[in-house]
Amino acid sequence: MATNNGDVLMLEAAPEVARPWASAANAEVIDALPYIDDDYGNPLIKSEVDRLVEEEMRQSSKKPADFLKDLPPLPKFDFENCPALGKEYERLRAGKPPVRIDFESRYKLEMPPANKRNDDAAWKQYLQKNQRSLQQKMIELENLEMMSKHGPELWRQNNHRLEVFLSRMQRLAQEQNEEIEKVNRERKYHQQTTSYELNALSQEWRQLCVKNKEIQSACAVLETQIESYKKEAAERGWNLEEKLENVEPLQLQ
Repeated sequence: MATNNGDVLMLEAAPEVARPWASAANAEVIDALPYIDDDYGNPLIKSEVDRLVEEEMRQSSKKPADFLKDLPPLPKFDFENCPALGKEYERLRAGKPPVRIDFESRYKLEMPPANKRNDDAAWKQYLQKNQRSLQQKMIELENLEMMSKHGPELWRQNNHRLEVFLSRMQRLAQEQNEEIEKVNRERKYHQQTTSYELNALSQEWRQLCVKNKEIQSACAVLETQIESYKKEAAERGWNLEEKLENVEPLQLQ
C-alpha cells in the first residue's frame, strides 16, 4: 500500500503469497489514482490507450485460450465415495439420455414362469420373495407415517439452522463490504487531498519545462551571435583568444 506521510494513496497488487502459481517476474503493481486521474475521460487519450492495449495484446505471446494455464490444475473428481454419482456424471459427459426408472414393476407380484406353475418349490420361492417385498412396503408406509408426524418439526429445525447460518454469512458479508467502503473512502479522501499538491507540482514542472525551453532558445541565440562575432573578428584579423587572456575576470560584489 503506497502512503504519503501515513496517508493511503493507492493499493498495490496482492503479495506473491496470495498467488502461489504466479512467479515474481509476473507480479504487477497497481499505481493508478482513480479518484483524481481523469485523463481517460478524454476521447483522444482513451483512443490512444485503447490502441496501445490492442497493440500489446497482438504482440503478447499469451493468447486468450491460455489465460488459465498459470493457475493450478483443477482437482480430479473420481467419485470414489459415490459410484452412482460417478456413473451419472459419465452419462452426462457422454450426452446419453437418463435411464428411466420403472416404478410399475416394483409394486407387482411376481409369478413363477409358465413351465414352473406346477412346481411347489418354485411357488414357495416366489411366495417368500413377494412376502419380503410386501414387508418392505409396510416398512416404507411406516416411514412415511413417521415422516408425516415428525417431519415438519425436523424441517423447521433445519430451516432454523439454515437461517442462522444465512444471518451469519450476511453479517460477515456486510462487515467485509463496510471494510471495503472504508478503504475506498480513505483512498478517495487522501487522493483528493493530495491532488492539490500533485497539481501544484505538475504545474511547477510544466513551468520549469517552459523555462528550460526558453533558456535553451536564449542559449542558442547567444551561441549564434558568438559564432557571428568570431567570424567577424576573424575577417578583421583580430585574435580574440589573446585579447580574452588579457581581460581581468569580473569581481562579484
